[in-house]
Amino acid sequence: MRFGSRRLFVLASQHSRFITRNLKKMASDSKRAKLTTEQRETTLAPLTAAGWTTVTDRDAIYKEYLFKNFNQAFGFMTRVAMQAEKMDHHPEWFNVYNKVQITLSSHDVGGLSERDIRLANFIETASKSVTDQ
Repeated sequence: MRFGSRRLFVLASQHSRFITRNLKKMASDSKRAKLTTEQRETTLAPLTAAGWTTVTDRDAIYKEYLFKNFNQAFGFMTRVAMQAEKMDHHPEWFNVYNKVQITLSSHDVGGLSERDIRLANFIETASKSVTDQ
């Protein structure tokens, strides 16, 4: 069977796209897995030290933030919302005036995942930048 150079180029391009797509899917799937026991020990320790707690009867983490006023709380929530949208990972939260309560868990894996840890770390940074102003 003979292929012209154009046909070989098309086949190579299709194969390359197939491999790239599958590698991206594999990377995405690993980020959407529940945290292992070892990952929990290493990644949750700094968050626990920062005031995050594990939720009773659920594989999730929780923290309550208090700000000076509603404007600060809403500004904080806006920053978190923009990051959450980029990550396609949205928190469960509740806000009354200057108080924001946040619960993180990955529903697609039925518990805590790497995405929860990344978002919690972003939330910590965002809260500090709001309260430092």
